[in-house]
Amino acid sequence: MKKLTLNTLTLSISLALASTAFASDFSDMDPVTLRLAHVVNEQDGFHIAAVKFQDLVSERTEGAVSIELYPNASLGDERTLLEGMQIGTVDMGVITNGPVANFVEEMAVFELPFLFPSPQAAYDVLDGPIGQELLDKLSGVNLKGLAYAERGFRNLTNSERPVNTPEDMDGLRIRVMENPVYVDTFRALGANAIPMAWTEALTAMQQGTIDGQENPVNVVHSFKLNETQNYMTLSRHTYAPAIFVMGMPAWTKLPEAAQDVLAQAAQEAAEHEREVNAEMASRQLAELREAGMQVNDNPDISAFQAAVAPVYEKYGKQFGDYLPRIQEALK
Repeated sequence: MKKLTLNTLTLSISLALASTAFASDFSDMDPVTLRLAHVVNEQDGFHIAAVKFQDLVSERTEGAVSIELYPNASLGDERTLLEGMQIGTVDMGVITNGPVANFVEEMAVFELPFLFPSPQAAYDVLDGPIGQELLDKLSGVNLKGLAYAERGFRNLTNSERPVNTPEDMDGLRIRVMENPVYVDTFRALGANAIPMAWTEALTAMQQGTIDGQENPVNVVHSFKLNETQNYMTLSRHTYAPAIFVMGMPAWTKLPEAAQDVLAQAAQEAAEHEREVNAEMASRQLAELREAGMQVNDNPDISAFQAAVAPVYEKYGKQFGDYLPRIQEALK
């Protein structure tokens, strides 16, 4: 049995190498242009990942596959983009994990509060068997998961007061993504959690109809949220992946060699974005402080962790065996 397994593995490696060897020959392929959309601006990590992906695909397919980029929600919000991919009106995107979890519920396991202790711990799980297994589940809803980029560790901002403990959040109107885990997390912390699309949230903050939001430092910086948000708490309450995702209608039209290039390019672009995000975060935080934002570096994390225990009780079993498998992998 072991010999058979070894032979099968050897064959798989040989086929993979053969596929890679011939992947550079796209001379007979009809040129294809794929539209890649996301909802943030050109300074954001999503766009950095998308540009890297665009360059790698063009180079490795010898121009046979071109990627057109549509930032700034120009083709719709994230749910609209995912629905467009399913029916073929949008080809692909870099999409925050939260909205993706509305299509494959188990994807939301990654966003349980305080699950990952560090970025590297998250990468090990996402790039390993558990992460790949969940990407593969997207095929059941007519989507193709390619790789995990990142939104990053999310932090709280608000316009009303400093937040150091859950008690400080009592009654704050906080925008969260349209995802039940986020909604219940912030309700457990005492906030008035208001799910809405990001495009709507920007207007709501300007108009004062919400008090705050939660996002990584790079989002706070790139959207100049310091202009409406006076306080930031580095709560690092959730690590949010983002998905390089395609619609199956676009994916299935591509030859296998092109599919191989897209999958590998997505992974490399995702890793590139992670590195850039890490480099930018400290500089961006310093600039936000200089712009007048009050930043709490050391909130009472243990108090926050205790407050969200009901979220684990409610959702733990909902994700099947994924939560215990992730917890075991993190040990």
